[in-house]
Amino acid sequence: MRTARTLCVLGMVALSAPTTSCSINRMVANGVGNAISKGPDVFGSDEDPELVRDAIPFGLKTMESLLQTVPRHRGLLLTACKGFTEYAYAFVQAPADEIESTDYARATAMRERALKLFLRARDYGLRGLAVNNRGIDQQLHLAPQQAVGRLRVADVPTLYWTAAAWGLAISLGKDRAELLADLPAVRALIERGIQLDEGYEAGAFHEAMIVLEALPPGMGGSYPRARQHFERAVELSHGTRVSPYITMAQSVAVATQDRSEFDRLLQQALAVDPNRDPTQRLANLVLQQRARTLQARASEMFLDADTTHTEEKR
Repeated sequence: MRTARTLCVLGMVALSAPTTSCSINRMVANGVGNAISKGPDVFGSDEDPELVRDAIPFGLKTMESLLQTVPRHRGLLLTACKGFTEYAYAFVQAPADEIESTDYARATAMRERALKLFLRARDYGLRGLAVNNRGIDQQLHLAPQQAVGRLRVADVPTLYWTAAAWGLAISLGKDRAELLADLPAVRALIERGIQLDEGYEAGAFHEAMIVLEALPPGMGGSYPRARQHFERAVELSHGTRVSPYITMAQSVAVATQDRSEFDRLLQQALAVDPNRDPTQRLANLVLQQRARTLQARASEMFLDADTTHTEEKR
């Protein structure tokens, strides 16, 4: 998924598979897996979201094929978790929101597909965490605080993407008790991530905490804490990421029915220069389109679109 060279290697794997031994297949699969998971990210800096959207599925299925041969390859498991999460959010869930007002049935079907993709991503992430932390996938369901205590700095990337996939699945499956029951596991993962490396992905853990703190008080949320995490996420990203502004607008501003804050946050998101950090170019472009969609749908999210509501204190 990462490099053109990888595609050539994959072609050789396909040609040689019928006549090679299992051990050679594993060796080649490990080599290709290393190339995919450790090579440069040619998608993150792309400026053409549609090109990336069309290219990603092949890469995802390639990784799944390789994982049949090397099921404990940590790099592949992480890359599969991240890839399915990003694809589901950017190219399935976000487009569903864009068409909801004109094709509700289609939007509903797309969200159901996004939910399944997030769960697939979560499962790859849990498998990745379990490679060096045997049984942690089951333990996270039963005793999340104890489970996350086993994780170390080397686990941070897989920890983050597992939590992201899991949290996004819960956000789409709020009517499913079995998913809501996993919220403590997601919170424990994110809090552990902050302890281990709060600067990972320019403050991504703090951004994830915004969503959790926007939950009702009975579910452990707090608007003041959400604002603290927002400010820290922006500080750590040096204003180069669109995502903290979108997350704050969608979660806290909508929950508190503060239209003026909502509008201000979206304007800040659109003011970010996508080229300032080339590694974030694609994500910023996709999320700026998300900001425009939210602007167009603002009247659907506020009880009184002409009234600015003050923040509810809790």
